[in-house]
Amino acid sequence: MKLLLGLLFLWLLSSEGNADDLEEQGKLKALRSFQLSCDQAILPETPSSSVHALRPANVKTVTAIGSLQRTPGSGVHHEDLLQSTRKSLLEVSVETLAALISSFNPSVLHQSPPPGTKGATSDSQAVDLLHQAEEIVKLMKENQMMDFQNDWKLITVFFSAENPWSSCASTTLKNCVLDNLEKLKAVLDFLYKNVPKAFVNLVDSTELTTSSLVCQDYNNASNPGRNQCNGVGECSTLDDNILRWFYQDVWEKLLESERYDQKDDFTVVLQPSLQERNLLLRLGRDGFVTTSKTQVETLEEDYTFMAVGLWNNMMEPVGRKQPYDFTKMLQVRCPSQENPYLFTYRNSNYSSSLETSDTKETSQERIYGTNIPCFDRAPSDTVPVSVHNLKPADIRVIAALGDSLTAGNGAASKPHDLLDVLTQYRGVSWSVGGNENISTVTTLANILREFNPSLIGYSTGTGKQNTVNAALNQAVAGDHAEDVPAQVRRLVDRMKNDTGINLQTDWKLITLLIGGNDLCKFCKNPVQYSPENYTYNLQTALDILHREVPRAFVNLVTVLSMPSLRELHASEDTCPRKVMSHLCPCVINPKDNSNEVKKLVYFNRRYQERTRQLVESGRYDTTDDFTVVMQPFLMNVNMPKTQEGLPDSSYFAPDCFHFSQKAHSQAARALWNNMLEPLGKKTDNQQIEDEIVLKCPSKAEPFLRTYKNSNYTYPNQTPNYGSQLLCEDRSPSSPPATSVHSLKPADVKIIAALGDSLTAGTGIASDNLLDLNTEYRGLSWSIGGDASLENVTTLPNIFRVFNVMIMGYSTGTGSENDSNAFLNQAVPGAQAKHLPAQARNLLRLMKTDPRIDFSADWKLITVHIGGNDLCNYCKDPNYYSAVNFVRRIQETLDILHKQVPKALVSLVEVMDLLPLRQLFVDTRVQCPTYMADYLCSCVLTGEENSPNLTMVREATRAYQLGIQRLVESGRYDTHENFTVIIQPFLQNIKIPLGQDGHPDVSYFSPDCFHPSQKGHSQLAKALWNALLQPAGQKAESFDFMDDIVLNCPTQNKTFLGTYKNSNYTYPPVEPTNEPIENWGSDLSCSEQTPSSPVPTSVHELQPADIKVIGALGDSLTTAVGAKATDLQTDWRGLSWSIGGDGTLETQTTLPNILKKFNPNLFGFSTGSSKETAGFNVAERGATARNMSAQARELVELMRSSSKINFKEDWKLITVLIGGNDLCKYCLDKETYSVQKYVKHLQDTLDIFYEELPRVFVNVVEILEISGLRQITASSSGCALTAKNVCPCFLNPEENSSELQEIKRVNRDFQAEALQLVNSGRYEEREDFAVVMQPFFRNTLLPPDSNGKPDLSFFAADCFHFSLRGYAEMAMALWNNMLEPVGEKQTYNNFTHDRSKLKCPNPEKPFLSTLRNSGFRNSDLNLEKTEPSVPYWAVIVAAVAGVLAGSLLIWLLSGRRARRHQHETDTERNTKTTPL
Repeated sequence: MKLLLGLLFLWLLSSEGNADDLEEQGKLKALRSFQLSCDQAILPETPSSSVHALRPANVKTVTAIGSLQRTPGSGVHHEDLLQSTRKSLLEVSVETLAALISSFNPSVLHQSPPPGTKGATSDSQAVDLLHQAEEIVKLMKENQMMDFQNDWKLITVFFSAENPWSSCASTTLKNCVLDNLEKLKAVLDFLYKNVPKAFVNLVDSTELTTSSLVCQDYNNASNPGRNQCNGVGECSTLDDNILRWFYQDVWEKLLESERYDQKDDFTVVLQPSLQERNLLLRLGRDGFVTTSKTQVETLEEDYTFMAVGLWNNMMEPVGRKQPYDFTKMLQVRCPSQENPYLFTYRNSNYSSSLETSDTKETSQERIYGTNIPCFDRAPSDTVPVSVHNLKPADIRVIAALGDSLTAGNGAASKPHDLLDVLTQYRGVSWSVGGNENISTVTTLANILREFNPSLIGYSTGTGKQNTVNAALNQAVAGDHAEDVPAQVRRLVDRMKNDTGINLQTDWKLITLLIGGNDLCKFCKNPVQYSPENYTYNLQTALDILHREVPRAFVNLVTVLSMPSLRELHASEDTCPRKVMSHLCPCVINPKDNSNEVKKLVYFNRRYQERTRQLVESGRYDTTDDFTVVMQPFLMNVNMPKTQEGLPDSSYFAPDCFHFSQKAHSQAARALWNNMLEPLGKKTDNQQIEDEIVLKCPSKAEPFLRTYKNSNYTYPNQTPNYGSQLLCEDRSPSSPPATSVHSLKPADVKIIAALGDSLTAGTGIASDNLLDLNTEYRGLSWSIGGDASLENVTTLPNIFRVFNVMIMGYSTGTGSENDSNAFLNQAVPGAQAKHLPAQARNLLRLMKTDPRIDFSADWKLITVHIGGNDLCNYCKDPNYYSAVNFVRRIQETLDILHKQVPKALVSLVEVMDLLPLRQLFVDTRVQCPTYMADYLCSCVLTGEENSPNLTMVREATRAYQLGIQRLVESGRYDTHENFTVIIQPFLQNIKIPLGQDGHPDVSYFSPDCFHPSQKGHSQLAKALWNALLQPAGQKAESFDFMDDIVLNCPTQNKTFLGTYKNSNYTYPPVEPTNEPIENWGSDLSCSEQTPSSPVPTSVHELQPADIKVIGALGDSLTTAVGAKATDLQTDWRGLSWSIGGDGTLETQTTLPNILKKFNPNLFGFSTGSSKETAGFNVAERGATARNMSAQARELVELMRSSSKINFKEDWKLITVLIGGNDLCKYCLDKETYSVQKYVKHLQDTLDIFYEELPRVFVNVVEILEISGLRQITASSSGCALTAKNVCPCFLNPEENSSELQEIKRVNRDFQAEALQLVNSGRYEEREDFAVVMQPFFRNTLLPPDSNGKPDLSFFAADCFHFSLRGYAEMAMALWNNMLEPVGEKQTYNNFTHDRSKLKCPNPEKPFLSTLRNSGFRNSDLNLEKTEPSVPYWAVIVAAVAGVLAGSLLIWLLSGRRARRHQHETDTERNTKTTPL
């Protein structure tokens, strides 16, 4: 039976502990947030005798104890926050758990917590937890309503770890934690000894009661005896997280020891800790200011969330419990039928992953020494005055800056001793440690001591940066780049105050490595931890050193490749993933191949690249006694592997994040070698597991290598993108030109441009992603006029060489509305549909500007558009079809042709965007791959040869061909003062490659999508040359890396090239193709035999196993119009899904395909009579409400047929319905509503599910009917006929609310049907499957040779399909059946190809279902299994293919919002196909 939440409410009102009605109403209000609906929640006949078989219904009493007082200084000065409401967390948890259990056992009692735990208590007055345990046992024994010896009890113990740094000042940290453990053991021992029949939850509530275990603010006057945190960095996130984990670890080990599992009626289970960061507490960390009614209600609601989360974890096996997520609505979990009990360690079959090593290894037993093979260790004869002549032995002072890697956290820790990672082993730190000597400890300092035994500054032993033995190791655990300037300040002050250091004359070596913590947190605040801020902070720190520290050589070590650390944390077996998921969430937590990982890789590489740019700027090479050298050995470091190919954790501390001494030794060797390698030849991919032999200074080059002594030239930081134009004839026409076909460059007086972000200049001069909002119009290839041709190559700057008075070009930055944009009316994000509006704006500007003689001045207008159309093409192929694209271009050119005199329009062909994928696929390229979906989802995302890319590839060519046909039609050559000429050089682009073979991103802005100034310069040159080239001889390709020389007009060709002055002959109209004799297909599959034996599972069904075929539907399935002129006959034998006339070679239908696999297929239709319809029960005019009747008819036909084995034969049924529902929707919105449509479809499928054995059901997604409007618009005859057939779609005016509504309903039909099919409703049977076939979702309207819809695919009514169209449907359906769910083609481009049919995959030759596509486990009982891919994943993925959905990333969220605000979202984002 179903249990309603009302039962909980009734229990609360009737049970013990009732307060006044207002309190209980508040509780009811909180509980209404949850849903509880459990089957078979009845009292067991006999109570359980074992705690490991304890069901919720067995529990008789619920109670709790806990230490929940806030520690001093945590921000609550007057009262305990957790006790400050009218009900405490203890009370709320007891009441909530009891209320939930009452659903299973209405007589359950809740024993209130003992007195003294409810009111506010200070630290000194806190009730002892053991005393609470004694009191609660006493209360239960005295309770007359319970049988203490025989009733099962649920006891929750909330335990808060004490603050070891304050309460255990005289003992070690580990001993302090163990002392706390002993206190807890005493409580649990007491319960174990004195309470029979008890299930005990142990819940860590530490995070709710203190803001930090390690370091708290003890400024409160009431606690004068407590020590404050001294020194920078003591209160680090590292300390806090590790200490929390250690508490959890020791508690878990205590319970895993089975100390409390010796009796069968008692157990203790550690539940996930309560975490304040996940709680919806409406207060700040500074404390609770007031206790208004609203805050009281809010806190009680939050406590209820906690208690429900605790209940849900009691339903989860140990090892699979989840942290409480209070950021989303919780649903109360039910016990499963298979495991109806509360989970314990024993019944969870749990084995700990936190195994300890049997190896008795100690830090003293590990030797990490090195031999120095260098014989010449002498210093310079005289102390050098130049850093470029600095020998190793000349260095007298060594220092280091950074984070915990340089502080040495955990470097000498024993394996598995996670708590010891808090120890900073500075004496073995790779860059500055000085423990022992080089024979036992390899560090950079110990290497240098072999050259200069008098070296000072190195650190020894352990301790923080403010200890004496830290010396000049001023690295601070947990620090970010923003903290380094403060470190530098302390380091400089220490050196100045050290009497042993002569700041002016001693040579100093300072090593800096920072950035790991920045990358660990970058996803939480991408602006604060941006590459720009990172390098700004580095620059600030280095500036101080440069300014205040003479005679210094600074090693700037590039941040290591952080993503490689993810390999170590793939499981919890060897590494404490939970710790690191808090400590370094942006590296550890993202899923593989997610956008978050791509973003991490991008930020990591940008950190490295910006570091290089900072050093190579020459900023620190202005004096001869100071330099900064980038040491890149960690740049491309990979995870060290064992011989078995697994991550080698021996190179890491117990937290699997910090370096062990083994790795510190290797890092020291690699850094030393880097210092001796010349710039340009430094190792940047040191593999840590390799043997690293120390290099020696050579006789020829005995110095530490700098840019100067390496003869290295830094790249030019301010490159010149100017050009030379060596044209002798720069004169205008004389007399002035009267024809556009005799127009010389100098004749052009006005220059203008229309387009999108490419012409607007988005990101041209940007050096970071944050600047991508800037439109550098003055640098735009076709219209920018900044500076002059000598340093900025643009088309206007080239024309200014011929005519200095030319005007119209844009300068500087800004939008199209700014005055300096002038005649650059391009708009970022613009599509072809926006071009007419741009043309009108341009027309207005030219007519009204007094500097322009509109009728007399010759104008050059460059038009380039189409990129954004292609980027969105896969979302709505109908809207972005070539027909629509060309129509919008035509509208624009018509405006210019009609209203602009004396103009040459240079129409730059649509760019082929597909090559840009190289920038987002190559993992070595520093491109923001995580932005691919935002920048251009249809091109930059998805796999090669995916349906989306195929669509875009075909669309690109269709756009180009459509434009060529339009322009070459002669439409714009009707008078002498106007023409349009196509510039085709962007038809085929070649991505630039660097010397390493990877794409050269210097040609692109930081988004790797828009060209940089370097790229715009090349585009400008190519455009200029194209203007001079004759039509028919123009370049049709563009290589960014070509050395493009600007051409000059010649004596023979002095004019800008047009079709007329090129003597170009327009190609003839393509002749009509010879009629195709039939619409058959060719299919030759290697495997066409049935399964042996016959499969019992639909998920192993091969085509040849199908014995029977049937179909439901309307006139599309009866094949009305198959013979185009006859609309009265149902040509069922030619039906795409059920017709069997002829053979596959002459007519493509689904049965004719299947007959290739099973010639004995039965059920298909033949001819046109009802008698030969077979199992085709479709009827013309049918709507969704007729489907259940058709389904019953089909079932009875099959059941009564003597030709089939009803129980044993496999059946294939195809359902397509909904067209008539949509066409009639506006006439009766209730009858034809989405809800009714889905209900009728569900009733139909339910009939099959309940009555038909062995069935595979195709549900074909209803087509996008709005595309038919284009068909009817192309023919007056079509319009008249079709409007009667489908009035609700074809009658509304364009852009009317009625049309928008019916389009929405169309999409809702698709989405809701998809959700029904993938809901799991039809998956309990092994021999039944329903699969959505989505080929109709984004149907591409077939154009003819003139770019108009090809009516040969349609019947005379322009609504039904012709024989040719039905054949295309059959091919698309068959291919869909073989394509895995999630990878199905969601469009049909109606291109005739006899070889389009696919063959079954030899490795997986089955018809695709959800399960065999990877969306289900083999176990049918969904409640008993964890799906390999959650069932909802396919729904979400596919519904996203139907509904609009575009989430702008943080960086550019405001960019398009301020553009085209008048646009409708339905136009821009109607569909997305699943990735």
